[in-house]
Amino acid sequence: MATEATDAAVREFLDGVAHPVRRRDAATLLALMQRVTGEPAHLWGPSIVGFGAYHYAYASGREGDAPAAGFSPRKAASTVYLADGVGAHAEKLAALGPHTTGVGCLYLKNLDDVDLGVLESIVRDSYQTVTDGTFGQRARDGGSGG
Repeated sequence: MATEATDAAVREFLDGVAHPVRRRDAATLLALMQRVTGEPAHLWGPSIVGFGAYHYAYASGREGDAPAAGFSPRKAASTVYLADGVGAHAEKLAALGPHTTGVGCLYLKNLDDVDLGVLESIVRDSYQTVTDGTFGQRARDGGSGG
């Protein structure tokens, strides 16, 4: 991810989200991720709200920093970023409620339809994995992660 943390105002960005469900869900995700991570929110690039950071490095030589937890209120769905990949959370995702996934993204159309306790557990597990001090090393060693 080439996106970098900025000094832009997170609340101003979230208040400007046009879709009312995405705006409401963004407030919920903001509180959930602050509680889980204990980190303040920062805007990464123009549209990702991130909490904490981790450094990744691949065998190819590509490296950088990314939010350790984050979300974005996209037009089609709220996107929750899981840096350790959605596969690591398959069992919990089965209990979450309606969602779709990408490799490292969880797409949620309406938080009223999902189990927020399960979502919090998924975010907590992902955050702990990428901040445990070994995640970037696994990426450098060619293993999963980062």
